[in-house]
Amino acid sequence: MMKVTAVLLGAGDRGARAYGPYAMNNPHELQFVAVAEPNEERRTSFMEDHHIPESKAFLDWKEVLSQPKMAEVIVICTMDRQHYEPTLRALELGYHVLLEKPMSPNPQECIEMELAARKHDRLLTIGHVLRYTSYWSSIKRIMNEGKIGQIVSIQLNENVGHMHMSHSFVRGNWSNSNKTSPMILQKSCHDMDVLSWLMNQRCMRISSYGSLMHFNAANAPEGAPERCLDGCPAEMSCPYHAARYYLGDGKGWARKFTLDTTREGILEALRTTPYGRCVYHCDNNVVDHQVVSMEFEDGATATFSMSGFTHNMTRTIQIMGTKGEIRGDMADQSYTVYDFLTKEEATFKVNPGTFGHGGGDEGIVRQFLKEVREYAGGESLTSAAASVRSHLMAFAAEESRLQQGKAIQIDEYYRSFIPEGAV
Repeated sequence: MMKVTAVLLGAGDRGARAYGPYAMNNPHELQFVAVAEPNEERRTSFMEDHHIPESKAFLDWKEVLSQPKMAEVIVICTMDRQHYEPTLRALELGYHVLLEKPMSPNPQECIEMELAARKHDRLLTIGHVLRYTSYWSSIKRIMNEGKIGQIVSIQLNENVGHMHMSHSFVRGNWSNSNKTSPMILQKSCHDMDVLSWLMNQRCMRISSYGSLMHFNAANAPEGAPERCLDGCPAEMSCPYHAARYYLGDGKGWARKFTLDTTREGILEALRTTPYGRCVYHCDNNVVDHQVVSMEFEDGATATFSMSGFTHNMTRTIQIMGTKGEIRGDMADQSYTVYDFLTKEEATFKVNPGTFGHGGGDEGIVRQFLKEVREYAGGESLTSAAASVRSHLMAFAAEESRLQQGKAIQIDEYYRSFIPEGAV
């Protein structure tokens, strides 16, 4: 098996902890030979883990991509608004690209990246890791076998989890759509992708409602300071108090914003980083709940609901067909298939593996490497072409939400972003 060499742009949580471990566990398959990361601690840590010399460690992606091609692939895990330029340049240089989702918060940039991959005849695989999990691929197989007949409707719920919501989308990197992406794109593009994949047809029309209902200044406890450690009078009654959470059940989350996870290290980080802020005094603007309604090509429908106010982090699904029904909960990696004719009910439980996202993080890297080795043209399972379709569903849903639920026609919406002269 040919070992594939790679460059990592962005050694944060996804780059270093989701994709990096695959190379460490499978050094015969994947070797990172260079890294670009502005944070010195993260850059140094990744260099040490992957034995990368100083000469191949960079502060900025532009330094890497101003040089001749130095590996077969580039893994791009920069922030959302730093995906477009490095992707285009990497494709131009001849790299195959594994790009973390979302592709871009700009619909036209997404389409241009898809066109660039086609122009340069390179793989551009997007990090929709759910398709690569045993759980979702098993459900897809049941549907493809016709066990429940023609699909009439799907209901998908994303339970974000109240602490994940406060960590990532109130205090954290994805709290403000002006700096990153709207919630429906950043968090729920996975769900739009899963729905598009399961339906296996175009979404024609979409509408959406949602808002930032709770995490705002109007709901701050009386006397609550800007930072939790500055003597909050509501410390014992607030479920989002930073010190109590990150020093307790949420200690695992603390490693996402500090490499020093001792008590002293976490407290220092809470004094100096955004993760110590009061959740009611942040600069967040993304919604904390949203619903989306969709109509597909053959008349089938789907509804999606995202909420930040759940005790667990999971996705639940109900797929209703003409011959039967599937109901599942990703939290326990099981789903049930009910047959309308025989009245039989069968429950399936899958093995998610040990990697993140139910094994999807490992699955996407393994499949991507296989496709790189065997590349002779063609598209990957989560190619840019497939991802643009589901991304446009997310963009249209956000457009609808901002217009008080106005129905958006997807084809018209898509045509409005196609670059002039593109085929």
